Amino acid sequence: MGDMTGQVALVTGGIRGIGRAISERLFARGVEVCAGYSHGKEAAEKFAADHPKASVHQGNIGVVEDCERVVQEVLDRHGRLDILVNNAGVTLDKTVRKMTPQDWDHVIQINLSGAFYLSRAILQHMLDRGSGRIINISSIIGEAGNIGQANYASSKAGLFGLTMSLALETAGRGNITVNSVAPGYISTEMVQAVPKEALDKVISKIPVRRLGEPDEVARVVEFLADPESGFITGQVYSVNGGQYM
Repeated sequence: MGDMTGQVALVTGGIRGIGRAISERLFARGVEVCAGYSHGKEAAEKFAADHPKASVHQGNIGVVEDCERVVQEVLDRHGRLDILVNNAGVTLDKTVRKMTPQDWDHVIQINLSGAFYLSRAILQHMLDRGSGRIINISSIIGEAGNIGQANYASSKAGLFGLTMSLALETAGRGNITVNSVAPGYISTEMVQAVPKEALDKVISKIPVRRLGEPDEVARVVEFLADPESGFITGQVYSVNGGQYM
């Protein structure tokens, strides 16, 4: 593995769940992590206190001005940004018949447009430096779809198109790669809150017969962020226990 000491990463949704695991993995490699969050100031302050070299940045990734401000905050503080992990996202589940246009727009704006806003904000910096890693966290739902999640599935599927298009646009422009990771059902607070009967039904459909762990997703992100992974771009890495093949 390459030396990542002194690199700087922005991980959206980086203080909890999969985002927290990604942050911890990158910390262990000597990366200075900037964790983005939208709410939960107390948890963000504790995260910063636990990691003296970290910084936390509040914003709404569905708002282009917030995305541009946060990227500039990172550059002003650290002078560089080597890794962008577009991890933050929301759900608002309803069947299409009951879903309002506002329900649709809200999820698309945050999950898909937010990744575009942040990638666009940092792209010129990476092109000027001739290096960078952009990693979009999608979902098995973006690959397979799901009842009641047309907005979420569309936003996560859209990340595949964004990933491949941006990978093509940056290919040959230095050591810049753009990839996507698609987790399956992972043992986060949100999933653990699902009623046991419903969760057991989900697990029964996973060939390995268990939920994934946040760190199992984070290790794939770490691999893609590594300096030695420069020949991997425009790819989707599924981490789902064999649930979607």
